[in-house]
Amino acid sequence: MVLVAELNFSLPWQNPVLIFASILFIILFAPILLNRIKIPQLIGLIMAGAIIGPNGINLLERDSSVVLFGTVGLLYIMFLAGLEVDMADFKKNSNKSIVFGLYTFLIPMTLGTLSGLYLLGFSLPTSILLASMFASHTLLAYPMVSKMGIAKNKAVNIAVGGTVITDTLALLVLAVIVGMSTGELSNEFWVKLGISLVIFTGIVAFIFPILGRWFFKRYDDNISQYIFVLGLVFLAAFFAEAAGVEAIIGAFLAGLALNKLIPHTSPLMNRIEFVGNALFIPFFLIGVGMLIDYRVFFNDFETIKVAVVMSVIATLSKYLASLLTQKTFNFSAAQRDVIFGLSNAQAAATLAAVLVGYNVILGESEDGEPIRLLSESVLNGTILMILVTCTIASIVAQKGASKLALEEEVSEEEGEEETEEKILIPVNYPDNIDELIHLGVTIKTQSQKDALLALNIIPSDSEDPSKEKYAKKLLEKASICASATDNKLTELIRYDSNVVQGITNVVKENKVTDIILGLHKDAGISGSFLGKLTEGILGKINVTALIYNSVQPLNTISRYLIVVPPNAEKEMGFAFWLLRVWNIGRNTGAKLVFYGSNESLKYIKQVQKKFSVEAVFVEFSDWEDFLIISKDLKENDALVVVMSRKNGASYDAQMEKLPKYLNKYFIQNNYVLIYPMQFNFDSKEYASYGGSPLLQPLITTGVEGVENFTQLVGKLFKKK
Repeated sequence: MVLVAELNFSLPWQNPVLIFASILFIILFAPILLNRIKIPQLIGLIMAGAIIGPNGINLLERDSSVVLFGTVGLLYIMFLAGLEVDMADFKKNSNKSIVFGLYTFLIPMTLGTLSGLYLLGFSLPTSILLASMFASHTLLAYPMVSKMGIAKNKAVNIAVGGTVITDTLALLVLAVIVGMSTGELSNEFWVKLGISLVIFTGIVAFIFPILGRWFFKRYDDNISQYIFVLGLVFLAAFFAEAAGVEAIIGAFLAGLALNKLIPHTSPLMNRIEFVGNALFIPFFLIGVGMLIDYRVFFNDFETIKVAVVMSVIATLSKYLASLLTQKTFNFSAAQRDVIFGLSNAQAAATLAAVLVGYNVILGESEDGEPIRLLSESVLNGTILMILVTCTIASIVAQKGASKLALEEEVSEEEGEEETEEKILIPVNYPDNIDELIHLGVTIKTQSQKDALLALNIIPSDSEDPSKEKYAKKLLEKASICASATDNKLTELIRYDSNVVQGITNVVKENKVTDIILGLHKDAGISGSFLGKLTEGILGKINVTALIYNSVQPLNTISRYLIVVPPNAEKEMGFAFWLLRVWNIGRNTGAKLVFYGSNESLKYIKQVQKKFSVEAVFVEFSDWEDFLIISKDLKENDALVVVMSRKNGASYDAQMEKLPKYLNKYFIQNNYVLIYPMQFNFDSKEYASYGGSPLLQPLITTGVEGVENFTQLVGKLFKKK
């Protein structure tokens, strides 16, 4: 082969294809090589950037493309942090976040100002600006912590909330100091800043969720949804800059605003995390490494002095803030390390502050040199501080996250072993497969990636080969939908002359724990209640059964109204259907509104105290007045009704009227009918379904006979 192109390999490389290929291979191999010597991936990418950058071997320039992709990566980190926040815990721990935010702002501000004045001999404005750089931090270690499965831990939640507080305050200090130095600080400045911040926050917090729900209802194309979300993130970042604060604040608020519209178990969330962690965030880390210039530390003693003081004070102040937070809230050492690791890395806001301060010229020296608010030694010292703090943050965060993940795993494994889940989803119509799979992914335990089974039954007397082909097509669609959420779905095709018998046999053979039955969009519920097929299935199996009718996408639901019949707590499957409903609340962030008798709600409130979701409890026991609930049902609400078979302890004759109510008054809303496991079979039949040992106390005594109900549900409600 003869190469006809003239290839130019002079440094730095100019060929865009070669540049991009080089960065991709660095992203691939740097972590692999450095992981062998126990160096965190984050540090590996920063070191790689320093080596190939303009201050290293000059392989690549830190040009506009690197800056652009790096900016996307930085905003991605903050957006993911807001998106993965557990909103129930976030609200519950908001006071703790404020306390940590003040600790991690005031301690660095105090130590930083004093060190600037007395150790470095800077003026008061310069010392305050220097201290604000210590106060801010970047959630550089967040992707690593998230990968270890502890993103919903209280310590992580508090650290993320505190980051927004301290970064906002630090950037406000920057604006004030710059305004004072340039003579622009006035009453008009404060009025403009206040008004712009209120407008910016209002648009992102209130308008963005409305836009998101509108878009997701109308467009289900995966690519369109991803581009739409990414567009909102950058729009929020721009609005933040227009309001006078850094873009990272806008990205984080966009994550919080879209939090409930992008469930953690959804395909969209999987795509957002994949693209960010694979491409944009590594670009940002490499770009940070390109800023490092080792030569200045051998040529200028003042730079070395400033860099050492900055690195020590920044690290010490963040550690003291983390230690004080640990003592205040009685956290473990691992939680303290995670908070310190997340809050010690200096990058985004620090770079913004030092560049702004460096470009503010206060006057000229006798030699005609510009006198800057932050000198060149501070600029170079900041780069070293970024390297030192990012290295320490990555190592400590990895250590703390590993310990914390191990602690959570050990606490979850105490007592009974985790019960294996098997959720069966019969698929017959292509239109509702996606929503049935999404519901299955939402109600299952996240750690069990192979819990879903999809089934299609073909009549055994059929000789039409197209039926099997059609069945395989439906099951393939279900598998694709499940794989988009990183879950493995088992495809089952069964030949049987009787559909009810076929499903019943599959339930027994595969030890199914739950079954989801969908209603075709044009079918609804018949006057003979659920129809012969569904009623036949419910009469043959005794697992938790969910009958689902979908009108709008699962992620656009803002509230679930759960109607619980009197004596529901006396049913064997009470804790098990409650787990499924709880998972809906935890995985989607939607509010749960429970309607039930005082006795039933008492047990549900016990769960709510231990496992936080956003829940409201309304006393309701008169099923003859069931239609009163329709007055509380809003456009984006879903109805969940806990039912009972006729021989169940919680059966109410009014349940027979439910089909008419649903078809007439609730036709515009999603609804789920739940049939729990009930006391109507012997222990041998129980064993044939692969029942959990956790059910044994319920079989003999019911919920009322269990000494500590929360101990029982604690073994089911695993926070993985």
